[in-house]
Amino acid sequence: MSQLTIYSENAPQRPLRQYSNGDAIALELAKVGVKFERWQVKIDLADDTNNEDIITAYRQNIDQLIQESGYQTYDLIKMDPDHPQKTELRQKFLAEHIHADDEIRFFIQGKGLFILHIEDQVYELLCEQNDLINVPAGTRHWFDMGENPLFSCIRIFDTPEGWVANFTGSDIAEKFSRLVT
Repeated sequence: MSQLTIYSENAPQRPLRQYSNGDAIALELAKVGVKFERWQVKIDLADDTNNEDIITAYRQNIDQLIQESGYQTYDLIKMDPDHPQKTELRQKFLAEHIHADDEIRFFIQGKGLFILHIEDQVYELLCEQNDLINVPAGTRHWFDMGENPLFSCIRIFDTPEGWVANFTGSDIAEKFSRLVT
């Protein structure tokens, strides 16, 4: 179940508010300029469905988002516990960073933890199947896929080059919890 937990940046042990209802999560995140949606597909996708069929299943949603916002490209990423670079890839995004472009992820399966640092609060969002998050360009954040990641995501970009992580140098991410997988 998707979950949003909000903390003061100085009190990672004491949640201020917590939500598990998708509409409540979307409302809270909209207040700080972050888009959260739940997408539904009308067909069942097997675990071994190929990338092309997955993209086809979500084509209408992808095209609508591209048309509304002018995004240029998309791809699909899959991570599983047997991925040979899982540790390096996890470490890469555990530190607070920003991007020059929006970061848009739609979870087809599995889960991942997006942590957003906005003003003096930290928004910990557990994304699961059917969740779409759009983190606006310049938003301080980090991402945890857990020690044994298992997820598939459609990633949508302004430009692939804009998705480069620019690290802030802050150690705030070390003070907050990690995703247990």
